[in-house]
Amino acid sequence: MKVEQGELDGVLLFTPVPHRDSRGLFTRTFDAAVAAGAGLDPCAFIQDSQSRSRTGVIRGLHGRSGRGEAKLVRCARGAVHDVLVDARPHSPTFGRSMAVRLDDEDFVTLYVPPGLLHGFQALTEQADTCYRIDREHDPGEDLAVRYDDPDLRIAWPLAAAEVSRRDLDAGSWAELLPRLGA
Repeated sequence: MKVEQGELDGVLLFTPVPHRDSRGLFTRTFDAAVAAGAGLDPCAFIQDSQSRSRTGVIRGLHGRSGRGEAKLVRCARGAVHDVLVDARPHSPTFGRSMAVRLDDEDFVTLYVPPGLLHGFQALTEQADTCYRIDREHDPGEDLAVRYDDPDLRIAWPLAAAEVSRRDLDAGSWAELLPRLGA
């Protein structure tokens, strides 16, 4: 498994080597030793979740206040355009975003450190996105910024097919900055 640094400070991409033959394929999607070698505590991840979305659906941009939360994100079926925004005021990449394609061909797992906003858009008829999270969910710590915030200038590859009411009602990046102490 190859580990690469992402465009934002602390973001990692774990790329396995799928074994393909006439039967299909086999791949390792998580390896505790590789995670530990990259500086992560593999035992810190306490919750697994999965979402299923159809083409064009956008989920996010979501984050957590307080200690934030770390995530390992991968797409088990289909493909998504995954987006991160650095919301850590003291980070060298504060306010910047990055995007990566996660799919069921390359099986890349994205490590999202605490303090980043996360969202994605489904690129295929069905996209199953899996999250491994290091903290229990506390709705009182939820942060959200609209997916189409003009200050963030995120280039979504498709027109938004559907966005939840919660995400449509999310505030702007400018409104979030005072909450972050920026």
